[in-house]
Amino acid sequence: MSQRMVERVIGRLATDEELRIEFMRAPEDTLEALREQGWELNLAEVDALMSTDVSLWSEVAERIDPRLQRCSLRGGKESS
Repeated sequence: MSQRMVERVIGRLATDEELRIEFMRAPEDTLEALREQGWELNLAEVDALMSTDVSLWSEVAERIDPRLQRCSLRGGKESS
């Protein structure tokens, strides 16, 4: 397992609103898109990320200083 890559995905889910929204709507498609972009995630890592309660990412994002957040410019809102 590439712990570093998993950490990058978790970091992006916590700080990138657009990615987080996409992941919450379609986790498998979002992770597959990352893999197609060259993010080296194996099937066990994908399964583990998909098994994590998706509400966790919004909760984590709410606790992170807004200066560390990348906001979505699409105008959509996350659903809780």
